[in-house]
Amino acid sequence: MAEATEACQRTGEETEQGNGLPITGPRSPASGHRSPERSQSSTKSLSLSDGDFEQILENDRGYANESYLMPCDEQEQTRLAITHQCFMSMLNGQLSFQNIPRNARRILDIGTGTGEWAVAVAERLPDAEVIATDIACFQSTNVPPNVFFEIDDAREEWTFTEPFDFIHIRGLSGAFSNWAAVYTEAHKHLQANGILEIADFGVIAMKEPIPDSYLSIYNGACLSAAEKSGVTLGLDHMKKTLLESAGFSIAKTRTLDIPLGTWSPDPRKKVAGKMALISTLEGLEATSLRLLTQHMDWKVEEVRDLCGKVQEELMRPGLRPSIPCQFTVVRKLVM
Repeated sequence: MAEATEACQRTGEETEQGNGLPITGPRSPASGHRSPERSQSSTKSLSLSDGDFEQILENDRGYANESYLMPCDEQEQTRLAITHQCFMSMLNGQLSFQNIPRNARRILDIGTGTGEWAVAVAERLPDAEVIATDIACFQSTNVPPNVFFEIDDAREEWTFTEPFDFIHIRGLSGAFSNWAAVYTEAHKHLQANGILEIADFGVIAMKEPIPDSYLSIYNGACLSAAEKSGVTLGLDHMKKTLLESAGFSIAKTRTLDIPLGTWSPDPRKKVAGKMALISTLEGLEATSLRLLTQHMDWKVEEVRDLCGKVQEELMRPGLRPSIPCQFTVVRKLVM
């Protein structure tokens, strides 16, 4: 599966556009000599919670399988850790957009990544059983006894035997070609009145757009490559109609405009924005490298060169870059 987080217990729909705090992003081009070849692959074993898996080494990045666009190497783990802290800052130290019910007994984190969210939830709710799944789980050895890591793929049929009170999905834009199927499985495995919370990022933008900017080239290339690969980037997977078709009732939706950098006059947003910028710079290459080399026939050095130029633009004073972050909370109604 992939990356995850959060919870709620309200009904009635609410949509809010506003100033948000920190959040994730992409990965910057690494320094040093790079091979000009389009794609070089090999495998090596990494120690995981359940043993070993064969990591695919491709263009100096490690991937969990042949298809998922994001890497799962140490560089990506570092970015995910920064992103988690961005969410914590944005949510004022909370782990969810709205509080996870205190009486929750089973919680599922889809696409757990580093597992930090699952571990933190397990610590705060010691009576709950927290299941954290991903296609490659990098589990710490120091975890609470009530959190369990499983290698699993959310694209397949879910085989859990007991329902969950809360399911969390975060940062999985581009992970699935069939979000309807994922939402159907989530609905099937929730308790009546159970909660699904989804959080994700849209496309990076400038408050002061630059005609023919490197950012616009980057965004256009990645969106085209994603479409060719059969997935979508951005926030289309969080559309109301898609979730309602799976049987959910929309409880709350909120979109935050996250500043990238310290340009916001709000002191809290300056701190959050700084983390968001680091995460975004680190995510540029992670998001684009496999997409553009496999689906747009770009060479590796062309991708890294563009990422470097986008980094320079995002750091340029006065442009005020930002990224939208959307939270959507839905409930499984009692039948």
